[in-house]
Amino acid sequence: MRNRIHFVLMALAIGFCLIGCASQGADLPMLQSTQLSENYRLGPGDKLDVKVLGAEDLSGPYSISENGTISMPMIGEVKAVGLTRAQVERELISELGNGYVRDPKISVTVVQYRPFYIYGEVTKPGKYDYAPGMTVLSAVSVASGYTARANTSYVVVTRDGKDRKAVGMTPILPDDIIMVPERYF
Repeated sequence: MRNRIHFVLMALAIGFCLIGCASQGADLPMLQSTQLSENYRLGPGDKLDVKVLGAEDLSGPYSISENGTISMPMIGEVKAVGLTRAQVERELISELGNGYVRDPKISVTVVQYRPFYIYGEVTKPGKYDYAPGMTVLSAVSVASGYTARANTSYVVVTRDGKDRKAVGMTPILPDDIIMVPERYF
């Protein structure tokens, strides 16, 4: 009887130790699969190509500044942060059509997205350029792969201030922060 109690206590102690050794983020909910879409909200660091038909001097590359605007000749600062590409087009049409260009025809294209960040058990953690269609696996690949200690079954993605668990083919977005946890066994 006494041996049986010792066995149960030992089993419980080992169980509690194993629970404490679970990889970081193992208990997080899964990240919902979200693709980059036309509803992508622009932010500081995105680079745009603006084409203004008939006003080539206004056409060209524009970067969204830290204050969330692009600076164009004649009209000055135009808010871009939090807007979609189409909304920025409408905003520019409105501003330029207000006495500067008659019936402006404008096209806005995102040519470079904000970077994503990856750290933890990858060979080269850091900030990397985002490319449309990126997944967790392609992000790990850009960071030169997993280390020998990496937990390869999932990662923790911080998006909009919330941590979620994600697996290999889960799409990532610009500004995502990816943490590859260490495996313990």
